Amino acid sequence: MTKNLTATYQDVRADLLAGREIALLDVREEDPHAQAHPLFAANLPFGRIELDAYTKLPRRDVRVVTLDGGEGLAASAAARLRQLGYLDVAVLAGGVDGWRDAGGELFRDVNVPSKSFGELVEEQRHTPSLSAPEVQALIDGGDNIVILDARRYDEYQTMSIPGSHSVPGAELALRARELAPDPATRIIVNCAGRTRSIIGTQSLINAGVPNPVSALRNGTIGWTLAGQKLAHGQSRTYPPATEANHRQAASDARALADRAGVLRVAHEGLAQLIAEPGRTTYLLDVRSPPEFADGRLPGFRSAPGGQLVQETEQFAPVRGARFVLADTDGVRANLTAHWLRQMNHEVYVLDGTQAQHFNVTTPWSADLPPHAPVEEIDPATLARWLDDDADGTVVLDFTSGVNHVKRHIPGAWFALRSDLQAALARVPAGAKRYVLTCGSSLLARYAAADVQALTDLPVVVLAGGTTAWADAGLPVESGEQRLASPLIDRYRRPYEGTDNRAEAMQAYLDWEFGLVAQLGRDGTHGFHVV
Repeated sequence: MTKNLTATYQDVRADLLAGREIALLDVREEDPHAQAHPLFAANLPFGRIELDAYTKLPRRDVRVVTLDGGEGLAASAAARLRQLGYLDVAVLAGGVDGWRDAGGELFRDVNVPSKSFGELVEEQRHTPSLSAPEVQALIDGGDNIVILDARRYDEYQTMSIPGSHSVPGAELALRARELAPDPATRIIVNCAGRTRSIIGTQSLINAGVPNPVSALRNGTIGWTLAGQKLAHGQSRTYPPATEANHRQAASDARALADRAGVLRVAHEGLAQLIAEPGRTTYLLDVRSPPEFADGRLPGFRSAPGGQLVQETEQFAPVRGARFVLADTDGVRANLTAHWLRQMNHEVYVLDGTQAQHFNVTTPWSADLPPHAPVEEIDPATLARWLDDDADGTVVLDFTSGVNHVKRHIPGAWFALRSDLQAALARVPAGAKRYVLTCGSSLLARYAAADVQALTDLPVVVLAGGTTAWADAGLPVESGEQRLASPLIDRYRRPYEGTDNRAEAMQAYLDWEFGLVAQLGRDGTHGFHVV
């Protein structure tokens, strides 16, 4: 039976309200996605479909609806997903404009479900917070405080509150007692803006940590707007948890999860859960990335708990799917699960896991579809071609814009698959061949067929990509020169980096403050705060 190839706003809304599984996919690049999209539209750019689809959409018969802003990408993405074996794929009628015109609410920025949920938590739980000047006064006065940064370690190293420690979100309940053993010590939790500060603070309060806990109001943005200096390159982390603190944290986290309605599954019941027809099940390991790399469970992929709560729709774009979370002790899995349950997800914690169960030591790799046959050349051959006739070879770099600007083969042109026809028109005419690369050439191999369909010239792929080129000792360059496509594949967050404008940061905070009202107008979220 042929499925309807178009879905309306009313169709999608009905699925969301009924809790039926649906993957609403915005297939534009991340920057246009961030300008306006429905609440539960997960960003899965057209150019990455082959790399991400089988991981993020593990069930081939799941309901998929693609959308765009009128560029035609939604129809192309739907066709490609059907080629990959997906059976129920439709295009959203009218795209983003059609959603708005039918009465749907549109949201800005990225990871909006998680950020709006954080604002709802603060509104309903009255999560305590301190302003940047108040925290600075505590520091200056030598008060008994400890500042815990709930972001990823790389974000913490880029810029952070002076004297703070990196404790990514899911680690907070497990590590707080080690860093603040005196219950009189005030714990202050920060992130870049608001969400992870709020969720981190409320995590510690919910978990029964005896210390007074407050969020740093508005995070590093608030710190900067107050004219206070951030630190750069800090490396303070957390010590191992003592056995007594570990037991206490495990007990507290399990009680929290039980109160939120988190379900449990034993190892012997997992296969049956996964095999249930008509259901998507995400198997996620919420420990830190280094722990995951040291040993993992079969079938589970890495999703550090703090980031999973912050970026839920990116890890698991099927709304209505269920989650199975795992760690070695239950602390991080239960803490993460209790938040996901409040975000209206069906969540299980894998019970009875011990360190010895995490015995898969080979690196995790995504399940990928086959690509069309491609001719590959080694870096030495490309170097010779460029030396002999630089104008005869056009190198197209399909890596991310950030990576291209950081490092690329001299003369290479940055290109997006979503912009391919226009990109080819922007590169110099008269070439004899195209050579495709990216970081490893994994994406370039899939892009080769797209390029070949638009040209009569030979199309070859650089084996090992730009990494192999650099590893061979060949020169690289940096900068934004030779952009055949615009740098729209990544949305620049107002809180990223060290050169942010005050107006942009304040506008971001103002936007976050308005999210609860937008949730009310949208009406599809099903969030509940316990």
